[in-house]
Amino acid sequence: MPHPSPVDPNTSRRSFLRASSLLMAGGAVGGGLSLSRSTHAFGSDEIKIGLIGCGSRGAGAVVQALNTAVEGGLNPNGSVKLVAMGDVFRDRLQSAYRSIRSKHAERVDVPGDRRFVGLDAYRNVLQCDIDLVLLAAPPGFRPLHFEAAVLAGKHVFMEKPLATDAPGLRRLLAANEEAKRQGLMVAVGLQRRHEPKYQETIAHLQDGAIGEILFTRVYWNGSGARVRPRQEGQTELEYQLRNWYYFNWLSGDHLCEQHIHNLDVINWLLGGPPTECNGQGGRQVRTGAEYGQIFDHHFLEYTYPNGTKMFSQCRQIRGCWNRVSEHAHGTLGHADISNAKIYGPDGELIFRSNAGGDGHQREQDDLFQALRRGEIYNEAEFAATSTMTAIMGRMATYTGQPITRDQAADSDLALAQVDSLQSLADPAPVQPLPQATLTAECYPIPQPGKTAVL
Repeated sequence: MPHPSPVDPNTSRRSFLRASSLLMAGGAVGGGLSLSRSTHAFGSDEIKIGLIGCGSRGAGAVVQALNTAVEGGLNPNGSVKLVAMGDVFRDRLQSAYRSIRSKHAERVDVPGDRRFVGLDAYRNVLQCDIDLVLLAAPPGFRPLHFEAAVLAGKHVFMEKPLATDAPGLRRLLAANEEAKRQGLMVAVGLQRRHEPKYQETIAHLQDGAIGEILFTRVYWNGSGARVRPRQEGQTELEYQLRNWYYFNWLSGDHLCEQHIHNLDVINWLLGGPPTECNGQGGRQVRTGAEYGQIFDHHFLEYTYPNGTKMFSQCRQIRGCWNRVSEHAHGTLGHADISNAKIYGPDGELIFRSNAGGDGHQREQDDLFQALRRGEIYNEAEFAATSTMTAIMGRMATYTGQPITRDQAADSDLALAQVDSLQSLADPAPVQPLPQATLTAECYPIPQPGKTAVL
């Protein structure tokens, strides 16, 4: 199958500025996101799904999708079946297959001829008879895979972030316009927007529970991700794909890959994206070649159109203070958004949500319920807004310069041409430095004050 013809990539940067203040009440999609009625509601029909990208998040998303059809689930009268899988690596595909089948054997029908391996596996999955595809490959491939899924006429659930650079994000938004024209469902793995406790807390804050919001604080401070040692005979491209988290062309840095969740909550709360940011970061502890290119810490100050600030911490260093949370401070109190608590001016608790629910499961419940009703929603634009918020933050920490949203959205820096990658023997988009050894930094590392990444 030839490469799909790309859709028009000349999407205006104004697409980045269209923010959604999506509010979902009682688990139903609504609020700031418009719904369209599909010509086909699945009802109790079987929904066939495929998976592209068989890492732990891809396998987890499939299990949660299949959960929606189990007895006692939200859609007990409608079957969901996994019928195709694809990944660059056979061992990862087989591991995911076994994991998914151990939980839902009766809902897995993926014979050997529908398990596709290689850099072109995504195209083979999309040729199969599936209704919806889950895109969970490394984010650097997201625009390519999403564009191909839309051109194949498939409903889509895709993980965040939506891209690792501005050209990729523009490409994805152009494909999303085609998805809208086709009436395709587009859901994104920013699961906090589907959690009732977040929905209730954000609604109270937007209704003025703490008065005018003056500033917010967000954190994704943790220990980091695992490293997969270099193996004898491994090509450079295979090594980087195995360790995709540590290479910017694949992950966008952990600021984009993880911290986007926190940034998205504040964009949701404030009804849109920041207009500029400045920050600092570096490689304080993770300095070896095994950690690729990314920083191990970032600190950012974002400014929103009305002057409200967001102070952002994102760190991956063992033995340090860990925190993953979002907070807001206003003229009449403050809120611990992640714990669904709001406090008055004297520190008294004035609101606490007792709503539960696993966000990863809820996003799949909402998706499949809407498909069965024929109610199509599209989460790509607010997810693109938060992806760009993360990308502009990375630009600021890598350069040491203030970055405006317009500068970030207009950037022509493409971190990789993933369409050209055909086999693991192809040159990796990032090459080790000639003098590199495996015990020292061996990849080009951004240097604040010297690096220009626009």
